[in-house]
Amino acid sequence: MKRFNMINKIFICSLILIQTVLLISCTKGRSGKVLENDKEIHIRVWETKNGIDNFIKQAGKIYSEKNPNIKIDYIHVPLNDIIPMLEKDGPAGLGADIIASPHDNLGTLVSKKLVLPTENPQDVSRKVLGACSKALTYNGKMYGYPACAETYALFYNKKLISESEVPKTWNDLILWVQDFNRTHKNQLGFVMDVTNGYYSILFTTGDGNRLFGENGTDSNNPCMNTPAAVRGLKLFQSLRSQLNLEGIELGSSACDGMFSSGNAAMHITGLWNISTFTNAGIDFGVSPLPALPGESKPASSFSGTRGMFVTSYSKHPKEAAEFADFLLTPEMQKLRFELTGVLPAINIGVESRYMTGFLQQLDVAFPMPSIPAMSKFWSEFGGTLWQIWNGADVESELNSLNSKIRG
Repeated sequence: MKRFNMINKIFICSLILIQTVLLISCTKGRSGKVLENDKEIHIRVWETKNGIDNFIKQAGKIYSEKNPNIKIDYIHVPLNDIIPMLEKDGPAGLGADIIASPHDNLGTLVSKKLVLPTENPQDVSRKVLGACSKALTYNGKMYGYPACAETYALFYNKKLISESEVPKTWNDLILWVQDFNRTHKNQLGFVMDVTNGYYSILFTTGDGNRLFGENGTDSNNPCMNTPAAVRGLKLFQSLRSQLNLEGIELGSSACDGMFSSGNAAMHITGLWNISTFTNAGIDFGVSPLPALPGESKPASSFSGTRGMFVTSYSKHPKEAAEFADFLLTPEMQKLRFELTGVLPAINIGVESRYMTGFLQQLDVAFPMPSIPAMSKFWSEFGGTLWQIWNGADVESELNSLNSKIRG
């Protein structure tokens, strides 16, 4: 009996030890907690995947070779989870030193006191593109370090549509796609992530209409139920039947997959997919977005600046800021472009046959607003788009949206 009790005790102790090890491992994987010592400083960077992970790892290795006492710990965190995770883990000492975030989250990050101002704002502003500097300035103060510039454009598969056929207007796109769909039963002429507000905002931009006003700062006037917005989203709604998109999964992954497999002639997406489509063997080109009815210029898109922000919970804010600044060097910006295809945040030349289309689109793009009301926009607009796409009254839906995201 004593031997049996001893075995039980050993078994229970072993079980507790295993559970403890598993718990610690899970915590490290989620929060990136690391053991520090007197000889090493660990800078924890929360970022996403799809090439950006390789960039942070390679940049971190190069930086550590120059600064042997600094170790860069890349931790994968989905972009939408970064802010809520930082709010939860930061006070417990488990947060990141640096987080990645689109600039439209800046108002939320600052109002919640989650990030620190830029260590050397004048220096950084001189180095980066003016649009990137402006995007990371909130209430007259700069936060973070611009990592890249972003927008999206019209990708087209050259095997399915020639460059001369690429539509310049949405009306032309509808006519071309209808003809294509009639003769290609297992392929589609056009796809896009229709209920993603990042892309579908383009339909609201006729007549110079802009979310939260011309400067993107008027939270009391979202401008989402103006005549231009109503007109544009009626066009958006008509695409479902006119382009034979009923009952088709049109999320980003599905659309990317259709284009990668050669089953879609055109697709609206961004530079981040260049390597994906290239690796899939697709011969493609990039063109500005088609113009909205009554317009002569390409439809306006959101432009964004992805920032690397030093968090207010960092135990090593000076070292974190120095690494974030290092990511702005020409060497690192070129490396990021090579690995991810995104537009550099500094004025350097990069070799890409796709750059012309994106630069033409950037000419008509406008920065995503960064006021705190943007969080309400993101949480509400997707649902509104879903309702409209599935036949709801456009004007009623937009009136409701405008009220929900105001102020």
